[in-house]
Amino acid sequence: MFDAVTDEQRYPTLTEPGRQMLTWLREHPHAPRYTARCGNRLTHEGLQHVRAFDAELKSAPRGWTHLQIPTWLADYVARCFADVPFYRDYGAMPADFFAIPTTDRDDLSRAPWAFVPDSQPLDDLIVHATSGTTGHPLVIPSHPVAGACYLPLLKLALAQFGITLRARRGTVACILVGYQKRAYTYASVTPEMDDAGFAKINLHPDDWRAPAERARFLDACNPEIYTGDPIAFAELARLSLTTRPRALLSTAMVLLPGLRDELQARFNCPVLDIYSMNETGPIAVGVAEGHAILQHRLYVEILAEDGTPCAPGTRGEITLTGGINPFWFLLRYRTNDYASLEFHGNQPILVGLHGRPPIVFRGARGETINTLDVTAALKKFALPQFTLHQFADGALRLRVRGTRADAEKLRDALRALFGAAQVVNVEVVDDLGDKVMHYTSDLAR
Repeated sequence: MFDAVTDEQRYPTLTEPGRQMLTWLREHPHAPRYTARCGNRLTHEGLQHVRAFDAELKSAPRGWTHLQIPTWLADYVARCFADVPFYRDYGAMPADFFAIPTTDRDDLSRAPWAFVPDSQPLDDLIVHATSGTTGHPLVIPSHPVAGACYLPLLKLALAQFGITLRARRGTVACILVGYQKRAYTYASVTPEMDDAGFAKINLHPDDWRAPAERARFLDACNPEIYTGDPIAFAELARLSLTTRPRALLSTAMVLLPGLRDELQARFNCPVLDIYSMNETGPIAVGVAEGHAILQHRLYVEILAEDGTPCAPGTRGEITLTGGINPFWFLLRYRTNDYASLEFHGNQPILVGLHGRPPIVFRGARGETINTLDVTAALKKFALPQFTLHQFADGALRLRVRGTRADAEKLRDALRALFGAAQVVNVEVVDDLGDKVMHYTSDLAR
């Protein structure tokens, strides 16, 4: 099934050293059982755009003061109202930016195509589905350049800790680690770093010939950095690795200070807390004062429940405008994450960021169950809304909003994941409210 698309199509700029790196990652005797082949689809022209973005990040002014509108924002809003179907349906563009209605994940989920500008060519369209950590599925249209622009943003984050990436051809730049029952994994290369190696792997033992192969393969790769979420890093710390990365970059979930300190002691390197979303890419990096904004064309507001802007230092919902994805224009997008915004001069800092917590479930045999695996187990059911809670004794309670789904089939799906002995109670309710935490647990994280 991997041969339907060639490596030349997956990697338009592939060099001979890059081809050799791909072969090495795929065929290493300790390599995992990859589940896919995935390329960057980055053309030479696209690579030039990424390098221009990298240079712009280093020189472009960033920041604003409270209720100030950055200079680039007026043109962005005007294009939204002229070229993007969802916003064009609003009618005339308000003169006051703060009078523009907000959007949320429900809007994106219902009609993702409505956020694509009419003028955007579809030739390089990439579509990928994600549940995030909330269990709320989302289909995201994107572009090879948008994906490649993650690296300049991560390099900017690393620079704040005095780290400059040095990976080059013949070395492995980065390994993205996960810990799930099932995961999409592959080997790749990084054209922005002269086709240095990259791999997305799953640390769950089921993806390996033997559990000990994980450390052997990672030591052979000796990546310059690891990226992943706190659940995966907790598993990485348990492996008997002899190599050390220059940094760990934690994304997708809240990184608790206790785990951060343990990881820093274990790997003797900085552990960066990156606030990132699939909808926008990397947003901010944790620093002493809070989380510093990374993107120079991303406007961040803090809104009260009624949609009014919060004063500096007042906690509210993080709301975003802008981003790096030419296929998805976000205008006053409410993230369901919370913080206050403070200003150091004209530099905005998110303080007290409360994003998506690292919820971990426990199976009937005591094994760790990732929320992504739960989403995968439930995705075949037409559930308009649901919550799953695990009590301190291990029992599960699945609550689903009015649905024709068979409760017994739902129970069986969860028992197939958690174990046959798992206690599962299914409740069908009329209403769960507008905003819910899909996954919660009384177990210690």
